[in-house]
Order: sequence, then structure tokens, then C-alpha cells
Amino acid sequence: MVKLVCALVGVKGNAFSVKIDASELVDDLKKAIKKEKEKTITCDARKLELFLATKGNSWLQDDDPAALQLEEGGIHEDIQAVIDGEKMKATKSCFACGTDSGFKIFNCDPFKETFHRDFSNGGIGIVEMLFRCNILALVGGGRNPRYPPNKVMIWDDHQSRNIGELSFRSEVKAVKLRRDRVVVVLQNKIYVYNFADLKLVDHIETIANPKGLCALCPSSSNTVLACPGVSRGTVRIELYDLRKTTLITAHEAELSQICLNLEGTRLATSSDKGTLIRVFDTHSGQIMQELRRGADRAEIYSICFSPNSQLLACSSDKGTVHIFALTAEGSGTNGTFSTEQSSIAPAQQVHAAATTVAAPYSARGGEDDGTENSKSSFSFMRGFLPKYFSSEWSFAQFRVPETRTICAFGAEKNTIVVVGADGSFYKAVFDANGECQNTSYSKFIHSDEDE
Repeated sequence: MVKLVCALVGVKGNAFSVKIDASELVDDLKKAIKKEKEKTITCDARKLELFLATKGNSWLQDDDPAALQLEEGGIHEDIQAVIDGEKMKATKSCFACGTDSGFKIFNCDPFKETFHRDFSNGGIGIVEMLFRCNILALVGGGRNPRYPPNKVMIWDDHQSRNIGELSFRSEVKAVKLRRDRVVVVLQNKIYVYNFADLKLVDHIETIANPKGLCALCPSSSNTVLACPGVSRGTVRIELYDLRKTTLITAHEAELSQICLNLEGTRLATSSDKGTLIRVFDTHSGQIMQELRRGADRAEIYSICFSPNSQLLACSSDKGTVHIFALTAEGSGTNGTFSTEQSSIAPAQQVHAAATTVAAPYSARGGEDDGTENSKSSFSFMRGFLPKYFSSEWSFAQFRVPETRTICAFGAEKNTIVVVGADGSFYKAVFDANGECQNTSYSKFIHSDEDE
């Protein structure tokens, strides 16, 4: 099986162009397709087999259907999705975790460890994957960090070496990757780099950001970044393709989580109160929906959109994963609920753009399957009673132990997966009536590996 580090630069029909880095395989590849002097090559995708399968190098096992199909001259649908600039299907979803001696990578469906890397001299605190690629961003961590906490190392696991390094004056809080960008989050700044040459393309001032809050749209067709603004409860959205910045006052309290959907068209936010989640349109700053997790304060650990943006889920320190139905249009307001005493201010448009007005509010999700959020029986009196009575509640809930968790929608329809900091992995199935049942449990880190 032959693989090559490369970067996709264009797609046309069944052919695509790719810029390839220095490698022992480059000369052989160029000779094979008779493009020996060109740095950027164009050829039939089917002739490349595993050379250029996934823009970087995918962890494809020898018995993987995608690998077998490529070896036979075909293009597997998951590989084609990447070639077309789309996010890999959920059937290929995976997650990574750092350990005191390296990192591990797990497939979610079916759940299994697919790869691990052990270092002889230290642990990893932050692991960020470039989709299912062999390129990762690593930051030292654990009892004996392999790298200083102020450095980001770009690691190529096929070459078993670092191919890039970024150093800062303060501790790195988070790293986000996509095929053309590296985003590094510090306490009060965010730096955006071009992936190919690690040249700085933008830097953003933020309010104190100890959690490293930042969201980067993975879609190659839309370059969107969301991060805290310079004042409490505000979110800054950078629409790089449009050269436009949107500022939203999302909450009165400090932000606790922010999340973008796959296309970068929707933003979900929560505050440290943990009672409400608000969904905004990223272009206009218009608030689309307000969802209530509960009445008591809670720390929301994670928020995620479903791939089709018709559902949203969140996990918190209460040990409950909530699943909400999202509307296709929204409430028809611009950054505020006109019928309620809301503190949300209108969005500020920087570099200007027209504001659109959405269609009337509906609690029904995008699919016409009867999925609908719960509402108070007093919701018809919104504007006269406190907001609590007009809130939308989750239509399905799933209980897990009260440990720090992240959640994501699974490969199969109406499934959710939850990964815990205690090394637990859960998978549950839910229906439109709110029934939610645990179908799978695994332990991927045991007590002797816990940090």
C-alpha cells in the first residue's frame, strides 16, 4: 500500500489537482503519470489508487473496504466525499486522546482502537487530528510532557517525525485543524496559519479564554471561525471567504461552549450558567432558536450539531445528554427575541452585509418525522410570562455518569456517541418520541493509564 503526503488544490469532473511535498515517492509518481517537472499535477483519480486518496494520508487498514476498492481501481464513497471537499461520513468518525506516553486513536462505529503511538520521553496533552489523516497537531502534557506547553508540533505519523513547529510566549489552550488552516488558541489571542507553509494569516484578540474556546468550520467550501470576543458573553465570527466579521452578544454571562455546524452557517453557544443554548445564523447574526437544557445551573461540557444540522446535542456535569430538534428557518428576529425580555443585543456587522429576516418560528426539526422539542403548556403566553415558560426543551435525553464528556452524533440515523474523560465510551439510539436507549459501552483507558 503506497501513500503520499499531498494537498488538494482543485477538482474537475473525475480528475483533481494536488500539490505534493518532497518525498521519496514523488519521482516515482511523477514518472508514472508523466508529469516529472510539475509541482502541481492533474490526473484521473482512479489511477492514483492510494497515492492521493484523502488529501493527506488516511489510516486505511488493509482490510478496509475503501482500501480494497481503491486497489481494484474504484473510488469508495467516503474517499470521494473527501475528494469533493466534504467532511468524511460519520461511518469513518474517530477520536484521539493523549496519554502519559503518547496518543491513541479510536474508531467510533464500530468502536475499536485503530492506532496508538508510544513515545519514550513524555506525554501528550492535546491531540488534534486532520480528519482521518496521519497529520496531527500535538502539545505536550501529562506528568512528564514530551513538548513544552507553549509549542505546537505538527506530527507526521507515517514519517514518525515532526514536520512543523509553532512556538508562543504563553501556554497553548487549544488547536484546530482543517486542510488549509492551523488555528492556535492562547489565553488572550488566537493565531491562524496557512497549513502548507505555516505562515501567519490572521491573529485575533479575545477576552481571557482559559478553556480555549474556538470553532473552525471543517468544510472546504466555507472558511468560518468563531471565537470569544473582547467582552464577556460576545462571540466573534470570521467569515474569511466573504472578508466579513460578525459580532454577536450571545449571553450576559461568560461563554462556556461555542460550536459551528458542518457548513459554518450556524453557531451554537452556551454560558457558564448552563441553562440555555442559543443558535445563531453566522452571516446575519440573527438568533434562530433558544433551547433550554434545564432550570438549574450546570457546566456544559460540549455542544454538537448533527451532520445535516437538523439536531443539536449537549452534555453537562449533570450527567444528562440532551437532544434538541432544530428549526429550518428560525424565530425571525435579529439577535433578540422581540416578544421576550431578552438581553441578547442585535448582531454588529463589520465590513457590512445585508441582514435577512427568517420565516416564522417553528419548533419542528428539519426532517418531517414528527421530531419536536417539548414546550411548556404556557408557551402560548410568551411575552407575558417569564422566559422559562416559553422555552424549548430537549425531546430526548440520555444519562451517563457525571464525568467530563464530549458528545457527537453517530454513523447510524438517530444515534449519539458520548466519550468520557474517565475513559468511557457510550452509544445510544433515540427516536422522535423521546425514547433513548444505551446500546453500547466500552472502556478505552483503564485505571493504570488515567491521568
